[in-house]
Parts: sequence; C-alpha cells; structure tokens
Amino acid sequence: MKIDKLLEAILPKARIKSRLIDVVSYASDAGFYYLRPEAVVQPVSEEEVRALFALSHQHKVPLTFRAAGTSLSGQSITDGILVDLSQFWNKVVVEEEGALVRVQPGVIGAIVNAFLRKYKRKIGPDPASINSAMMGGILSNNASGMCCGVSKNSYHTTKYIRFMLPNGNTYSTEAAADYDRFSTECPDLYRQLQALRDQVRNSPTLHEIIRHKYKTKNTVGYSVNAFIDYEDPLDILAHLLIGAEGTLGFISEAVLRTVPDYPAKSTALMFFPDIYAACQAIVPLSVSGAEAVELMDRASLRSVEHMAGVPAEIRALPETAAALLVEYQGNNQEEVQGKIANFISVSPELALLNQPVFTVNPIEQALLWKVRKGMFPAVGAVRASGTTVILEDIAFPVERLGDAILDLQGLFKAHGYDKAIIFGHAKDGNIHFVVTQAFDAPAEIERYDRFLQEVVALVVQKYKGALKAEHGTGRNMAPFVETEWGSEVYQIMKTLKQIIDPDNLLNPGVIINHDKNAHIQNLKDLPKVEAEVDKCMECGFCEHKCPSRNITLTPRRRIVVRRELLKLKRQGNKREHKELLQQYQYDGLDTCAVDGLCATACPVDINTGDLVKRLRRENHSEFVNNVALLIAKNFKPVTSVVKAGLQAGAGINKLLGAHTLAKLTKGVKDVLPAFPLWSNQLTPAPDIAAHIAKAVGSKENAAVVYFPTCISRTMGTSEGSKKSIVETFSSVSGKAGISFLIPQDINGACCGQIFSSKGYSKAYAFTVNETIEKVWQWTDAGRLPLVLDITSCTHTLQNCRPALSPENQQKFDAIRIIDSIDYISDFLLPQAKVLRKKERVVLHPVCSLQKMGLEAKFVSIAKQLAQEVTVPVQAGCCGMAGDRGFLVPELTQSATLPEAQEVKQQTYDGYYSSARTCEMAMSEAVGKNYESIVYLLDECMEHSSNDVSRSRVEGGAPVVL
Repeated sequence: MKIDKLLEAILPKARIKSRLIDVVSYASDAGFYYLRPEAVVQPVSEEEVRALFALSHQHKVPLTFRAAGTSLSGQSITDGILVDLSQFWNKVVVEEEGALVRVQPGVIGAIVNAFLRKYKRKIGPDPASINSAMMGGILSNNASGMCCGVSKNSYHTTKYIRFMLPNGNTYSTEAAADYDRFSTECPDLYRQLQALRDQVRNSPTLHEIIRHKYKTKNTVGYSVNAFIDYEDPLDILAHLLIGAEGTLGFISEAVLRTVPDYPAKSTALMFFPDIYAACQAIVPLSVSGAEAVELMDRASLRSVEHMAGVPAEIRALPETAAALLVEYQGNNQEEVQGKIANFISVSPELALLNQPVFTVNPIEQALLWKVRKGMFPAVGAVRASGTTVILEDIAFPVERLGDAILDLQGLFKAHGYDKAIIFGHAKDGNIHFVVTQAFDAPAEIERYDRFLQEVVALVVQKYKGALKAEHGTGRNMAPFVETEWGSEVYQIMKTLKQIIDPDNLLNPGVIINHDKNAHIQNLKDLPKVEAEVDKCMECGFCEHKCPSRNITLTPRRRIVVRRELLKLKRQGNKREHKELLQQYQYDGLDTCAVDGLCATACPVDINTGDLVKRLRRENHSEFVNNVALLIAKNFKPVTSVVKAGLQAGAGINKLLGAHTLAKLTKGVKDVLPAFPLWSNQLTPAPDIAAHIAKAVGSKENAAVVYFPTCISRTMGTSEGSKKSIVETFSSVSGKAGISFLIPQDINGACCGQIFSSKGYSKAYAFTVNETIEKVWQWTDAGRLPLVLDITSCTHTLQNCRPALSPENQQKFDAIRIIDSIDYISDFLLPQAKVLRKKERVVLHPVCSLQKMGLEAKFVSIAKQLAQEVTVPVQAGCCGMAGDRGFLVPELTQSATLPEAQEVKQQTYDGYYSSARTCEMAMSEAVGKNYESIVYLLDECMEHSSNDVSRSRVEGGAPVVL
C-alpha cells in the first residue's frame, strides 16, 4: 500500500504532503546532504505523533522530525516520513516574570526572545541562525552560539521537558508521578539507564573523559554527561534527548531557564595583522569580561565586503589580516565601560591594526552582527557554479587556538581548498571553517574524504579537541564518533540507541552510523540554474519571512524545486519534469506574494520575488502583454470603470444584504478558481475632483506635491462614513500649517506596481516612464518632494529606475520621492500640536516599510500619538500583494493568521498601517478596522499657530501664505 494511503488513517489529507513537489522541496535542509522523503506530514497533537510512531514500526518506515531545517550536518532529512513541526507547534508561554519560558518545538528562537524582551531576559542558546532556527532544533542539537559558551547552552538551561519515546509512551520531568510511571512502564529501559549510569560513575577513567570533554563545547554523540549530572533515570534520559538530534524520541514541550538580556551593550570590530595575533587577544578579552569574541579570517571578511554598510576599511586590510568582533554587556554603561577599560589597559601589548572603536548604537551593532552571522551563507553565494558548500564545526583548547588554525590552514593548502574561510566563537575555542567543492566526480569525493580524515586526526589526536562543538554530529561526523570518544563511551552510545530505538527507525544514520563512508554518501548537488537565485545555498534563513510558508512553498523550497527541474531535464525524465512544472505554477508562482521580504532576511540579499516576476513575465503571451499595455495606456478610464464597479457592488450589498457579493463571488470562484473574490472591505472612494478643481495660485507656496495613489482614488475606507485618505491628508496638513499641491492631471497616474508584480514588463515600463515625466513637471524639476499615501506604491516608484529611459533616469535622479511616513515624521509632527494621545494602539508595519528602513520611524510616529504602542511579535507580510487576497484568498488567510491570533488577544483603541490593501487584509483577519496612520494623526492633532482660515487652496489643498 502506498505510504500516503497509510497516513490517511492517521491524518487528514490536507496535512499529508506526498505530491512530487512536496517531497522534492523538503528533500534539502541547510546541510550538504540530500534525501527525498516518501511523504511529509504535519501532526498537530501528541496523539497523532504516537500514531506515526506506530505506523513507522508496523511498516518499518523511517521517521525523522524537522523544525526549521537550518541544521547543517544532515540531521533533518530522510528517505522515509518527514515530520514537519514548523507550523502547528509554536506555543510560547512566559512564566515566573520571565525567569522561565515554556516552548513547543516549532517556535522560532528569536520569537521566544521577543516575548521575553519586556522582562529583560532571553534564552541561553544564541546560535547565528536564531532568527530562523526553531526550538525543536535548538534543543535537539544542544545549540549554543555567540555568547552562551558552555554554561548557557540548551543542555544546561533546560529545566523540564515533555517527550515521547518511539514506543509511544510520553513522560514529563515536570510531573512527579511520571518518575514512578517511567520505572513501571519501561522497566528494561529504566534498568539499562541505571546500569549505564553506574558504569560511568564507577569508572574514574570514563568519568574523567566525560567531564573533560564537556569543559569545552562538544556536541559529538549523545550528551553522556547526563550520566554524571543526574541520578534518576528519567532525568538522565531527558537530558540525553538534548543534543540527540531526534534519534531517541520526540520533544513536544520544554521549559527553559532564561538568562539576563543585558540592556547595556558596547560592540567593536578589531583588526589584527594575522590570525595568530588575533588569537593572542582572546584570553585578555575574556579576562576583561567580554561577553562575545568572534573570530574572522581575511577570507571570511572578503566574503561579506559587498554587504551594505560594511566598514570600508575592511576592503583595505592586508591579505593576512584577521578580525575579532567583540561585545561587552552589562546592567548599565558604567559597568560596560569598566570592562572595556580593563581591556584597553592591556591592549598596547597586542598587535592591533586599529584603535578599538566601541559603539552603543543599536543599528551599528546590528550591522556588525549581521556581518558575522551572514558569513556562512555569504560564502555559499560566491562559490563557483556547481559546487557545494561544506561547513565544519570544531573546537580546540583556547590557549592552542592560534597554532591549531595555522595547522588547519596548512590542510586547506595541501588539499587545494584555496578559498576556505575560518570564523567562529573564539572565546570558546570554537571555530567554523567553510570549504566549497564539486561532488560530480569520484576524485573530488575522494579529495574531500582525505581532507576530512586529516582534519579528524588534527582535532582529536594532536589537539584533543571536539569534532563538533555546536552543530551536532549529524551524518558527516557519525563515522568518527568512536574516534573522538573511544570505544567504551561509543559502546554506551550505541547501547542507548539500541535499547530506545531497537529497529533503528528514528532518524537512522544520524549520530550512530555503522557505515564508515556515511560522510560521503547522499551528497547534495547545487547546480547553476538562474542568476536570481544561484547564490542560494539553502540555509533557510528566509523562510520565516515568507507569507506562503504555511500554505505552499518558501523561498528556499522554491529554489530547491527549480534546481530539481533542471536535474530532471538533464536526466531526460520528462514525466516527472512535466508533473513538477505543473505543480510549480500554483505552489511556486501563483501563491508567491513577491513582497521581497525574503531578501531582508537573506545574508546575500536574494529576492525570490524577482525570480517569480521573471517567470511570470516568461509565462505571458505576446497577446496578454499587449492587453496589459493597452490597459496601461488607458489607465484613467480603466480606473473609472473599477470605481464604478465598486459603487455598483456597494449598491448591491446595500440593497440585498451586506454579504451578498462576497457569497456570490465565492460561489463563482468554487467553479472558476481564477475568479476574484469580493471583500466587504471594498468601498468606493469619494471623488477628488472637487479638490483638484479648487487649484489656484502657484508652486512657490507649496512644501510638497501630494500624489494620491490610484488605490486611494478608487477605494474608500472600510467604514464608508469616514472621510477619504485624501481629505484626511489635507486635514493634517492644514492643522500643521503645511501647504501642498495635488496635480491637475493626477487621474490616470500610477506607480506601476500592478503591472510589475504580475510580470507585465512592457506595461510597467510604459507606466513608470509616463509617471516620472509627469512628476518632473509636478515637482518643478525635482525642487519639491513628491509624497505618496500608500507605502508599497512609494517603494515601487522609488525603485523604478531600471525600467526608465536614459532621459527619465536623469530626471528620476533629481526627484525626491517620499512616503506618507516620511511626510508625517519630517514635515507634520515638528509643526504639530498633539491635542490628545490614544491609550493603546496596534500597528501593522507593511513589507515596504521594512524594505525601505522606515519601520522605526513608523513606530516612533505612533509613540508620539499613543500611550502604548504594540507591534505584534508575529507581524509579517499579509500576503495581499495588491490583489492576491482576491485571487488567492487562501494565501492571505494563511499569511495573516499568526499575527491576527496575537492581535485578537487584546483590544486596542486603534489599528493602523500605511497601505490600503494591507489594511483590508488585516481588517478581514482581525475583525477590526485597520486604517492609515494618517487617520491617527488627524484624530490627535489640533491646529498649529498658523490660522488655516488665512490659507488659500492650490490643487485642492491648503497653501498657507
């Protein structure tokens, strides 16, 4: 019987993913191995997980759990059943005023920290992937990271866990009764754990080996320190599960002790003439109290030179140079400065190339950390086409780190890894090195094997270090666990696996693997496919930003499928190629919001939306492109037709009932999926002709030119009785005494977003060229700023330069295009008197605000107008993408769900954003009226000292004399 039929007895079809596109897209994680699963399932309860264990045992099908898939050692892939926990296991509960936090495996580490932030606490582990990595992986890999060292890793900060064994039994170390229940329900396992505990404790040699190995970071094999640290078998087993990489059981919930998130931080990037000199600074920095000391060699620095904002001096460093990213933390700046002073006093003894400059600016600090955290994917981006990225993770005694690195660099040279890089957590003696190579020939695979064997000898025999410090054993170090630990400890680990998972069905091949060549099996191919995404090495950092992540594909998985399509084509597999291509239309193209937020999380700025736009362009026939161009050339009458349609729809709803058109269009859409849905958020905008008709006077008195977008000119507010955005814009400007113009020929003008997002390149180019020509006239050749009232339109117009003619590019360069957020912050609020503040408001920062770097300004505006301002932790792209919410409403419903669930937990005095279509999506999701923040300003403002009665009107707006 096919696996999906067996699974249907356990799960509904909607949570069984067994189509070709599903198993292909889940076949890759962030590591360099590839296994295609038979099916992907998404359980929602322990009962369903228990049933999956039973099915696995009955039919001898392997089972592997995956959270974010950011693991680097091959521990979250399988050729059996892949259990995806990323969607339905995301509970976070802060307890004891932030001292503890209860989590499920599918919640992102950074989200947990966001909930803890108001308590000035955070979780101990702080891996570079924390913005994407989920708690299931953070626990199962015993994550550590930048600042946590050994004492604050997952193992040491986990207080309780609730887990399920492969036999289906569930236990919690939080429940006292479970200790006795475990002994009676699993007597053999209970006795075996006791025996292994006694074996370790009664052997001074074993005890010393284990204690010594865990004085530094070490995630090779199982966490056998549990036999020393804990007495009761249930506690021992619970802590063996931390770092077990999902090979011993399923962790359904954990309670972690939190650590202080110090409010005062000071960060510096220090340069040294060579890596050995940099290593000599590690101990003085640690002794002085540095919380983080991150090492970067010259090659790793070169990989990030292109990143925006990176200090220019990096490009001028000598070829042998190295750097340390250093951060001091404390309860206040005085405490931090004291630590820095301790280091500065000994710094003259060090070979520094620069005088350390510490910054307390959060934006500058975030950039420095982005540089460090983005190194691994950045190297992947500059690799030669067709090569794979390999990241290894080792640890040496800190006092011997400089010598060890020099030896490691010697191995790079000996084996032809000329572009290898080294970076890592120098304070802990933990370094990562990255090499790239092809695996397309036996000689290349043999080269990697020889190299790795020598690395193992160097780390284990010469320096007594750890082959894996924090990334987990996975598949690539499984053959060498015995080499590091010795036969007696390795036998203990094998015994553990055997007594808990005797059929070897739970994530087989990971940690315990009898194949001594496992590290060179099932290697991933990263072929060159297309320019937009070839830099991607499938790290998964983008996925949490994607609005379609819980319904179809993520940016990473879209790219994985594109690569598979190429491989199938090369193999001549026409059947699967055709099937995959057909499935990609909906999953890859139709449900992509092309919002580009993936690029903001991508270390190498890959915007998968650009790929989708190009593919959409290529899918359009010449006829369809010409129709779009015809619409662009006749945009004014088209918008009139749209507005008339909105008026007719509103009239039908008024006559026959508020939900008449929504129900009618839903029925049609069930038959014709391409038919758009009606939303009750759609109301016609009042005519702005009256404003334009009042235009008198000249441009000399105006401060800005106001461009009411086509959305604002056609769509009104969801509460139809409210005044339009154009009237509100006029109102707040008048109250602040700021004059503006509305151009006489504004009707018909468009930013071009409607054509750009759909890939109608001719229509888009025509529209933006025509608009920029008009703007040139409106703004008096760029003298006046142009302000738009929809943020996504602002962003589109700000980025239209590549589609412009050379002449219009020159005009564009002289024009200043700003958003309503800029206008409020820079023009209105400095002149405004705030009459009153609202008590509590919630914001939805649209994608374009984030991409434009205006989110902080948006929040700052709200804080001047409300006592309490909330930006939901789960705030993200709403998936509306202009019209996706009408054409593919399931995308918007899925994208808004996490944020809406969070917002609904409280009641607010106002709900605000800065883009009408996004406001519509959030209004539908939350059941409250979202509107432009311009309305909030209008409600809070009183007139400035300038008397509006003394103003006259130009272009329909006040021009104060």
